[in-house]
Amino acid sequence: SWERYLERRSVVLQFLHSSLSLHHLQHHQNKAELLKKCYFYLEIEPKHVNVRDQNHVMHRTDILQLIDTYQFQRMKKVGKTQTEIQLSLLTELLEQLERGREELSCYVETSDMITFLSQWDLIMQRLSKLSEFMETLLSLQVPGKLYVKHCLVSHADLRSTRLPNIRLSLCTKIPLIFDREESFARKDWAKLRWFTENQEPHLEQYELHVKLLTNGSQTEVGYGRTQAVTSNTCVVQDLHPGRSYEFTIRRSHTDTLVCERWYDSITLRTKTNAVEDTDGSACT
Repeated sequence: SWERYLERRSVVLQFLHSSLSLHHLQHHQNKAELLKKCYFYLEIEPKHVNVRDQNHVMHRTDILQLIDTYQFQRMKKVGKTQTEIQLSLLTELLEQLERGREELSCYVETSDMITFLSQWDLIMQRLSKLSEFMETLLSLQVPGKLYVKHCLVSHADLRSTRLPNIRLSLCTKIPLIFDREESFARKDWAKLRWFTENQEPHLEQYELHVKLLTNGSQTEVGYGRTQAVTSNTCVVQDLHPGRSYEFTIRRSHTDTLVCERWYDSITLRTKTNAVEDTDGSACT
């Protein structure tokens, strides 16, 4: 019995030190938190198709020009719902895995040999269920495909062109996060820099929102504006000295955007005089 106890206890410890280790769970927690901040898009394959015109000449056409608007909006709603369910399930699964780790640790640390062996069937059921949770968690960390129930393209637009099978799936882009070391304000201007993906297209559109903070003053009217940007830096001119501004960065909306739940903001205070202008400015 002692050997059996040590052997079975070792199985549980191995699981706790591998799949359910604190480091492993924290890694998945970080991935889930990042995913919650991502932008979700509909990805359509193929992106282009060859279509005949009235003169039977073939033209390469963007698939979005052929897809029925109503059906496309409907699929975007389906994609948003699927995304929200996916993110909710990720949170729930992580909570289940953390609770499972606590339960198994309790079995190992507090149970004597007889109690541990008598509860082995229950422990094995828990191990099996937690393994299933982990597999599901891993599958949910990658956005999935969308099932297309209705025809997305009107055959009247095709003029007898044979249309390839249209596949829809969800894809993500990472959130934009300000570089707080490289973002600063001077007397009447500020420079903002944010992190983007390494493979990001050069002409990716971003929106930088600028808002003057009024500290709740009843006599001062709030002020704000938006600048379109195509790089990861932007200089904002014509700011008032000695004032706090909130800057928010987000990706520009596109036809395929399904869901955005988070965007980064930073508060910078402009300087009041030229001497102060040589120093950095506080940011949050």
